[in-house]
Amino acid sequence: MKAISILGSTGSIGTQSLEVIQKYPSKFKITGLTANSNITLLKKQIAKFRPYAVALMDEKSANQLQKVVKIKVYSGIEGVIKVACLKETDTVINSVVGSIGVVPTMAAIKAKKNIALANKETLVTAGDIVMKAVKKNKVILMPIDSEHSAIFQCLNGENIKKVRRIIITASGGPFKNHTKKQMEKVQLKDALKHPTWTMGQK
Repeated sequence: MKAISILGSTGSIGTQSLEVIQKYPSKFKITGLTANSNITLLKKQIAKFRPYAVALMDEKSANQLQKVVKIKVYSGIEGVIKVACLKETDTVINSVVGSIGVVPTMAAIKAKKNIALANKETLVTAGDIVMKAVKKNKVILMPIDSEHSAIFQCLNGENIKKVRRIIITASGGPFKNHTKKQMEKVQLKDALKHPTWTMGQK
């Protein structure tokens, strides 16, 4: 049975991971969960999956939650790290948003936890450091979301020395059908009008 901590359990990847885990109770056990500030959903997840500990990035939310649950509630990035490194955990699903995901990933690797990575920024911002730590600590890092998982699956079983290049296509976002002339006049507000995702100004 795999013992799993999910960083970002109230987000899209976190909730989907829990849906899969719920279908295989003999194969998976949730040991830890973290969220940013969504107490309502995290409280439901605690009741359903009974983790050993949880963490909320928002300290005020963590204090509120601790008053109504019987398990340990940590706060801030230090709390997320504690959940990522729980002694009961053997695999960490990192689905937090942004480059803040590097810190708990590195801590978990050093604590000999396998990593299921949905947080692309970890590899974009610190890929060389992270992969060296993975090798040094003899853990597994597996991509589980979107493009990097697709690449991983395409390369699975292939001789990497025979791969010359990998091409990733983009959806085109709000500019999919724009001409070059139209592209010359786009503004920030136009770029933020993605037809599928609310990407945020970052």
